[in-house]
Amino acid sequence: MFELIKSLTEKFGVSGNEEEIREFIKGRIEKYVDNIEVDALGNLIATKKGKGKKIMVAAHMDEIGVMATHIDDKGFVRFSNIGWVSANYALGQRVRFGSGTYGTVFYEEKLEDLKGLKLSNMYIDIGAKDKADAQSKVKIGDTAAFCGDALISGDMVISKALDDRSGCAVLIKTIENLPKTDNEIYFVFTVQEELGLRGAKTAAYKLLPDFAIAVDVTLTGDTPDCKPMEVKCGKGPAIKIKDRSVICHNTVKKLLEESAQKLSIPYQFEILESGGSDPGAIHVTAGGIPSGAISIPCRYTHSPSEMVSLTDMEDAVKLLTQSLIF
Repeated sequence: MFELIKSLTEKFGVSGNEEEIREFIKGRIEKYVDNIEVDALGNLIATKKGKGKKIMVAAHMDEIGVMATHIDDKGFVRFSNIGWVSANYALGQRVRFGSGTYGTVFYEEKLEDLKGLKLSNMYIDIGAKDKADAQSKVKIGDTAAFCGDALISGDMVISKALDDRSGCAVLIKTIENLPKTDNEIYFVFTVQEELGLRGAKTAAYKLLPDFAIAVDVTLTGDTPDCKPMEVKCGKGPAIKIKDRSVICHNTVKKLLEESAQKLSIPYQFEILESGGSDPGAIHVTAGGIPSGAISIPCRYTHSPSEMVSLTDMEDAVKLLTQSLIF
């Protein structure tokens, strides 16, 4: 599992520019499915055909990042966010543009108090000599992802983009090991989740499944002086009850809970008071699609050093697999 996660997090895939990560996933899974396609928005849809229930399983491929908006005469690059990017998390971090150019994020020296730190008074230093040199390496509109190689410490994986490459890993492992089932299953690796659940919405409208299960990360309540929350790393995958975008359907929630109990997998319940996820778009598509989610507990979300439990991810594979073969 770790080597797969490492490979996934190394691939470039800022929202709206998911080509590299999509091609990697496609190459990994195409021999295990009956059909594979890329839709108009860029979602990767892999189908295992059947005559039973039509089930959509979603995990988003995209990651947060930044976009070049201006290059000054000295060659420093100004930028805006793609998805939710914290100025404090970004400070001093390295980024990689899709072209392969690297840079460091820093702030204007005239800023005396870091309480006033905003993306608008920060820049990316790509080591350019001047504006022309910078323009030969980075163009306006180019996107960059944060750097953060995948490492393992005990049971914990540390990396950028575990939101949601960890979910992608769960889907890939499920595809590779799924037992025979009569159900028709659509594994959808969605795009532009970080920009408003866009890929999940269009894919759900295209597929119109009987119900849907998404796999994504969630926040935790197990670090010093954090906001109270029941979810903890290493205590099993979480079954989502609600977030700001969705109240999960009771039928899907019950299916997930009963599947965990059948396999004696440890599990938790998730109530996320901020943020949304792919089920938020799926469940209101067309006439409505019953939706739920398996959430992987993740510390330091949207930082270049997110942390998840390897055991939680392995148990998420077991839980998802059981939930698809009823």
